[in-house]
Amino acid sequence: MKTWKKVLIGIIAAVVLLAIVGATVAGSRKGIVTVQTGKVVRQDISSVVTASGEIKPKTYVNVGANAFGKITHLYVKEGALVKKGQLLAQLESVQSAADLAAMRASVGASETDYVAADAASKTSTADLRRARSDLDRAQLEWDRAQGLFKAQLIAKADYDIKKAAWETAVAGLEQAKARVAQAKAQQDSADKHITQTKANLTRAADVLDKTTYAAPFDGIVTNLPVREGETVVIGIQNSPGSTLMTVADMSVITAEVRVDETDIVNVRVGQSADVTIDAFPRQVFKALVTEIGDNALVRSTGVATTQSTGSSQEAKDFKVTVTLTNPPPNLRPGLSTTAKITTATSVKALTIPIQALTMRDPSDLVDDKDKKESASSGAMRDKKNEMQGVFVIREKKSKFVPVETGIAGATDIEVKGGLQEGDEIVTGSYKILRTLRQGVGVKIDNAAPKKEEEAS
Repeated sequence: MKTWKKVLIGIIAAVVLLAIVGATVAGSRKGIVTVQTGKVVRQDISSVVTASGEIKPKTYVNVGANAFGKITHLYVKEGALVKKGQLLAQLESVQSAADLAAMRASVGASETDYVAADAASKTSTADLRRARSDLDRAQLEWDRAQGLFKAQLIAKADYDIKKAAWETAVAGLEQAKARVAQAKAQQDSADKHITQTKANLTRAADVLDKTTYAAPFDGIVTNLPVREGETVVIGIQNSPGSTLMTVADMSVITAEVRVDETDIVNVRVGQSADVTIDAFPRQVFKALVTEIGDNALVRSTGVATTQSTGSSQEAKDFKVTVTLTNPPPNLRPGLSTTAKITTATSVKALTIPIQALTMRDPSDLVDDKDKKESASSGAMRDKKNEMQGVFVIREKKSKFVPVETGIAGATDIEVKGGLQEGDEIVTGSYKILRTLRQGVGVKIDNAAPKKEEEAS
């Protein structure tokens, strides 16, 4: 046989061999899916609720106008440190001071009237005692005159004189009693007048006192919207009064944040939180949850649902107050802040990446043959029967394992049953997880996400 024929036969044989090998490899790879995987690991995991808000002092007072008038003096500036009782502001007080002086004079006059009434009462009481003494003496003389007259020892004229004297003494006693009652009434009236004028004095003193404003506690002036010479007014009905300033006790600082209605059920008083403040970058402050609001707030308006006249389908938040345990000394109210509240913690828990979780209907977990028979019989999928689980790699094939989950962290979730530490599970891609079937051959390529990131 010629050489070129031998070469041709060798080439043909090699091509056929390559074709057979390619067909075998292609057949062996048919149905194999490339996936990314992760491990079931033990680690500490925490469930965190994140909410935004602003810094507020626990105790603060808006010092409002208690009287109508012009500001004559402002003794502090915004940002000033004040002590309890320190004078803050003064309103004009000419009229109120004059009223107070007049009321003091009225009290003095009333007290003088009472002294006079008391003296008159004592005089009338003395007159009453004298009238009783006169009556007793006239009674004795009248009784004696009656005996003597019966014995015809005195004349009728003397008898009549004694009788008239007795009747005069009786009348004098009644008159003295009336004067005592009158003096007592005048004394009571003077006493009530003193009470009335003292009440008016208290009122005038209160009006004058409301022109002066003092610090209610040690703190800092955080807001001063008025100036000397401005006129302030008190609030009436639905019209708010003027606010002179805000004094805040900065010794206890809180962050007032709004928590989404879906997360509020997990928040409890006493839970720890990490607070970050925009004005203090790269610093984290420890805090504790101290208050949880009961009323839902409409997110767009901030109005409580209990104050809304109609129902709303908008998203709602709840106010939560966390108290900082180590606030910086130069903190100011109103600074934007974010609180990360730890609502649950599990130590050395079995965890998996959250993206590994998927839902499957039981009909998706049967063999292909049984699945075709189930489909031909018209079986319907019911989402209520779907199970939560993950795909585990067993002998290079996918196996769906139902799992019971616990608390969820930022990227991982706790597994309470169904898996063991070290199990390799499918974590991606998302498209693969949606379509992956039971028992499918898999090829692990954990470098794929990195390549996609580099390409992007």
